[in-house]
Amino acid sequence: MSWGVSEVGVRFGRVRALDGVSMDVADGQVTAVVGGDGSGKSTLLHVIVGLLDANVGEVRRPPPHQVGYSAAGSGIYPDLSVEENLLFSAAAYGLSPADARARAEPFLDRMDLTGARHRLGGQLSGGMRQKLGVVRAMLHRPALLVLDEPTTGIDPVSRADAWWLISLAAAEGAAVVLATTYVEEAQRAASVLLLENGRVLASGPPADIVEGLPGEVRSLSSRPPAGEAARSWRRGRSWRLWSPEREPSQVDEGEPVVPDLNDAVVVASLRRDLAEPSGAE
Repeated sequence: MSWGVSEVGVRFGRVRALDGVSMDVADGQVTAVVGGDGSGKSTLLHVIVGLLDANVGEVRRPPPHQVGYSAAGSGIYPDLSVEENLLFSAAAYGLSPADARARAEPFLDRMDLTGARHRLGGQLSGGMRQKLGVVRAMLHRPALLVLDEPTTGIDPVSRADAWWLISLAAAEGAAVVLATTYVEEAQRAASVLLLENGRVLASGPPADIVEGLPGEVRSLSSRPPAGEAARSWRRGRSWRLWSPEREPSQVDEGEPVVPDLNDAVVVASLRRDLAEPSGAE
């Protein structure tokens, strides 16, 4: 089964939050929604889980009791303990306390949360809250697991633990969709949707998005001239310059590089900017 959205549009007054967005989320796979602040990631996830109605378009989701959702910032209750957070959520999905504890135990052990099971959610570190949010969302074994930036702002160890949970949910057959600002994380997903200002820049498997990047990307040791500024960006200690096919560049120096998903994301945004007049809606 494939869940997702087709040609979805959402407006808040005169503000267009989503415009003709389509995405398939397949069982047993992870789909990453990538974009910066204000790109529409959270709005899209809210539409998918039913927290927000789309103005136009089609939404495909399983029944509510087969959906798991973790909001940005984990969404756990700060005045409940780790165990109480899990039991409260499990009860909402019809799980008995005994079943909830049995399902949660291996997750708590693996996530190093067993010793904190009686600690209030508000007393947990950011990484512990994020991991608890993912465990809570997947405890009832949903058919569709939706996670809003589950690894934002946490340490590398907690990020690896969170991805272990995400991968486990997909391996057990769930369709997983997650929002992230980390392009390097999106490369782990089977499919990626790039959003900017509520519109799709690119979608598909990460390798296909990179392969579809037109023209050439070169690495430069210094900032390119002003005439190339619209097609250049900083990458670490060097600069990248994108030259579209059949379009000559003012810069002859630098070395061609094999682009990665980070480059493809930037080029997709540059192409959109260059193709549209300033101030276009």
